[in-house]
This record gives sequence, structure tokens and C-alpha cells, in this order.
Amino acid sequence: MSDFGNPNEVAPVPLAKVTLTKASPRVSLDKSAHAGLLTVNLNWNARGSQDAAAPQGKRGWLGKLQSALQPDVGIDLDLGCLWEFTDGSKGVVQALGNAFEARDTNGRAVISLDGDDRSGSTAGGENMRIDLSQADAIRRILVFALIYEGTPNWEQAQGVVTLVSPGAAPVELHLDDAGGQAKICAIALIEHTGGELSVQREVRYINGAQDALDKAYGWGLSWSPGRK
Repeated sequence: MSDFGNPNEVAPVPLAKVTLTKASPRVSLDKSAHAGLLTVNLNWNARGSQDAAAPQGKRGWLGKLQSALQPDVGIDLDLGCLWEFTDGSKGVVQALGNAFEARDTNGRAVISLDGDDRSGSTAGGENMRIDLSQADAIRRILVFALIYEGTPNWEQAQGVVTLVSPGAAPVELHLDDAGGQAKICAIALIEHTGGELSVQREVRYINGAQDALDKAYGWGLSWSPGRK
């Protein structure tokens, strides 16, 4: 048996990445991927560009004194989603309140969120998984990111969201607009229409918290203060 394998075997061609922009905001997911998981990954720079942008003088004793008096806690982003299923149930998946799963009326987990990355330093970032084998249970999912801690500055956070499903090209969205002082960003709307799932770029910055996001998209949930 040859150590070099089959010389006639054709290596798989890497699929080109799809970046959703204002000019090209929508893509349909391949129906052949409906037996696997759609992974929604959020990665960001917790320290932003503050260190690099600081004047040289700020890095000496004066900078240390200022840091001691006004410590920079960095930026903590949380990944989450509002969801609505075809059976009429709806809710939120997020670390806040330990709402890490969404199940349909039959008890099947359709959406799940990994552990909370408080620092932004984890190589894998934060991940949400959607079971595509249960795509028929999904009406719509609004993926969002929340600045849970730190000064609202989306440009410095340099957030990137990537959606990956089996056999399909990765779909990427950049949270690179200024966003003002908004604490929450509606990133993408996943909808099940005409027998297929589609992803619509939103990247819409909302002033307020999850209840303001709910109001902007007409979700109709009841909200109460939560913690993590």
C-alpha cells in the first residue's frame, strides 16, 4: 500500500467565505446542510485599540496612576438571540439569567449557547449552535450582541460574527460601525421562509437593553431585570 494515498483522489476545494454587507445583505443557507449544526461565533478585541492609541507619556508612572484611579475593565460582549418557533413559542437565549437553551414544545433543544466568555480572550470566542435538522421548527431568530461591561465602543471592540454550517461557505459579518453609545446590536435575522433558511444582515445598533431590541423588532416578550 502506498504511503502517498490515492494519486487520483481530488482534494476538497475550500469554500469561499461570504461577507454580508449593506450592498449584499442576504444569503440562503444550503438545504444539504440541514442535517448538521449552524454555529454562530462571536469574536472581539476586549482591550480595543486603547493601548495602541495611548500617548507615550501615559505609559509611564502617570499612566499607572491613572489606571489605578480609573481601572479599564475592557469590553465584555455577550452573544445571544431572540427566537420564535412555528409552534408559537418564543423567548431569548443569553448568558444573562442563565438562559442557555431554547427548546420546542416537544422538549427538543433547537438553540444552545456555550459558556460565557467574560474576557474576550478565549480563542474560540462565544458560540451559539442551531440544530438545522429541526429547521422546520424555526420561524425566526434574531442574533444580537450586548456590551455587558465596559464603555460602549463597537469600533474598538472590532467584533466579527461568523456563521458556519456543514458543506456551506462561512458567512461573516463585521460589527465595525461606530454605533454611538448603543449597548446592543442586532446582528443578523435568520428566517425560515419558502422551505429554506436565509440570513439577513442587520448590524443595527439599539439604544437601551434587550427590551428595546424586542420593541424594535416586534417580538412581544415580557422583560424583568436579570443577572449572570
